[in-house]
Amino acid sequence: MKTFVSPVFAPNRFFAGMGFGFVAGFFEEIGWMGFAFPKMRGKDNFFAPAILLGLLWGTWHIPVIDYLGTSTPHGALWLPFFLAFTVAMTAMRVLIAWIYSNTNSILLSQLLHAASTGSLVIFSPARVTAAQESLWYVVYAAALWLVVAVIALFNRRQTHHLPVA
Repeated sequence: MKTFVSPVFAPNRFFAGMGFGFVAGFFEEIGWMGFAFPKMRGKDNFFAPAILLGLLWGTWHIPVIDYLGTSTPHGALWLPFFLAFTVAMTAMRVLIAWIYSNTNSILLSQLLHAASTGSLVIFSPARVTAAQESLWYVVYAAALWLVVAVIALFNRRQTHHLPVA
């Protein structure tokens, strides 16, 4: 976005943010993928439970939503920011659920979550308005959903016959 929209979208490059990612990824995935998802998932469907879990995951972040990102507080743009954030997190949850469903590995789920959170901290723009940050999350969500669509297209056969843990 820095190149095509505005230089204000330059990544903040806060590399210590990977530490946040590892803590969040390790502990949250014990609950999300280690406990909740296996109870929600059917024999032939991971997608609907992953979507529901993604929406719950977004809601889980409500207490800290004005402390995520760089333009806090979001004020009147709190709802658009929260919705964009939740749409992005739901796409990431689908990707994490896909990894888990195909590997039965909590560790891989934890590592993907850690990489996602760490990347958000490192690559999100540092000095943007609440509107710009909301736009950044809309673009991020669209990119993640594009990845979900590509995986779904290339793995249509597999998504109907996923292993159950």
